[in-house]
Amino acid sequence: MEDILKLKDKVFVVMGVANERSLAWGVARSLYQTGAKLIFTYRKERSLNKLTKLLDEHSLPAELIVACDVTNDESIKQAFTEIGEKAGKIDGIVHSIAFAHGEDLKGEFINTTRSGYAFAQDTSAYSLIAVAREAKPYLSDSASIVTMSALGAERALEGYKVMGIAKAALESSVKYLALELGKDNIRVNAISAGPIRTLAAKGIPSFNQMLHEIETKAPLKANVTQEEVGDMTVAMLSPISRAVTGEVVHVDSGYHIIG
Repeated sequence: MEDILKLKDKVFVVMGVANERSLAWGVARSLYQTGAKLIFTYRKERSLNKLTKLLDEHSLPAELIVACDVTNDESIKQAFTEIGEKAGKIDGIVHSIAFAHGEDLKGEFINTTRSGYAFAQDTSAYSLIAVAREAKPYLSDSASIVTMSALGAERALEGYKVMGIAKAALESSVKYLALELGKDNIRVNAISAGPIRTLAAKGIPSFNQMLHEIETKAPLKANVTQEEVGDMTVAMLSPISRAVTGEVVHVDSGYHIIG
């Protein structure tokens, strides 16, 4: 894997590790297998504690761990300034951040609050734009940015509600960023992952039904794993996908192709 992907000693920023079930943690583990060097960001102290515990338990090194609140422009700027000063050039970013208020996922969609809608958009979609902007001065030639999406961006899925709207905005942002950053040889893509039991998934009332649907109806008749999402993300970060940008790659056992 290390020789094929050519990521040994490349530097990647991983954003969004909340615990061992996080998609971001799956990506981090896959990246470590390639010999890459990783920088992590965290928002709250409890996330930092969980992250450092995970790294210690798996005996994995971090080049740097930096505080970054993606709902605050100054925090994002400070984080990437510190990363740039201490690590130099960045070869890629994993943006695995999404959040919506629980009441906006449990209630009827028509009752979504204005503030809840704005919060989901800000945290889950605008944050990618802000991160790309502040990271750009430190991105190497042929750098790659990958974010995490879901099928709820394309279809109206029971229980997904305001998060589906935010993911749709995220996927559109990927395309516009890819268009603008292409001239700088920076690629931007999204992974549309099938349902996995992450912390964020707990807030979706119909989550167990989603898992059942994949197992019974998807072409591969199996739910996807954290490792599978991690490995495909690594492929999108690597030179193997050097001609791919503005794309949404589905890692969902083929579920997205059925009617």
